[in-house]
Amino acid sequence: MFRTIRKKINEIDKNAAEELLLLSRRGVLSVNGDDGYPYAIPINYIYDRDAQKIYFHGARAGHKVDALRACDKVCFTVYGNETIKDEPWAPYMQSTVVFGRCHLLESSENTTSLLKRFAMKYYPDEQLVDEEIARAGKAAQMFEIEIEHLSGKEVQEK
Repeated sequence: MFRTIRKKINEIDKNAAEELLLLSRRGVLSVNGDDGYPYAIPINYIYDRDAQKIYFHGARAGHKVDALRACDKVCFTVYGNETIKDEPWAPYMQSTVVFGRCHLLESSENTTSLLKRFAMKYYPDEQLVDEEIARAGKAAQMFEIEIEHLSGKEVQEK
């Protein structure tokens, strides 16, 4: 159902692709937008390797929410991990592409726990996280991407 990487020489194994997903701070979420136009937005996220899910937060209304209610199929991409191997002017770069289904999570103790886990990736300490959740946590909508396919590759930028 999902395409394989065309140039097999560029493919990285699943562990390397997951490691990039685990360590990256931002990615791009692509949804089916209005009038058939794709809608791609940068997001902060956390990756749960054991559950094979990606979690992020956002507003409870807007273009992204409307698009996800119309169609839950998404593509999520991260890239980075630049390394110099041969020529200093042409680094190698890795990317991970995920296809899956994205759902809005209902508010519960579990979603508050997910929100805190998410925030701990970006905030410097737990006290700030707790203060922010107390202040604005009720306005945050948590989203969950159930991963159906994941692949990664490494290419040289030349």
